[in-house]
Amino acid sequence: QAQLVESGGGLAQAGGSLRLSCAASGTIFTIDAMGWSRQASGKQRELVASITSGGTINYVDSVKGRFTISRDNAKNTVYLQMNSLKPEDTGVYYCNVLLRTTAWGVARDYWGQGTQVTVSS
Repeated sequence: QAQLVESGGGLAQAGGSLRLSCAASGTIFTIDAMGWSRQASGKQRELVASITSGGTINYVDSVKGRFTISRDNAKNTVYLQMNSLKPEDTGVYYCNVLLRTTAWGVARDYWGQGTQVTVSS
């Protein structure tokens, strides 16, 4: 089994910055992809950013140019640097990691516990 531990988040003013971190630990053979999703109150969860093992990065249009996803493979950690924050970025942010626990296993999605990000206007 693998576990994800998120850190960061909190309260920021519009125009400010926050950085989220998510470390994967436990039984990990390979990590295929890592990402961040968010869920605003009363809305569906949306994928904000993702990064594959090959370094391919994708962002939802609303955060392009403001958010940066990165990963440290040695630490099995993914980061989300959020700049120029807007009130509409408010929500619970979840990291997810697509990983295999054995060489012959199927890749499975693991999710963090979520961290609240609140942006005030």
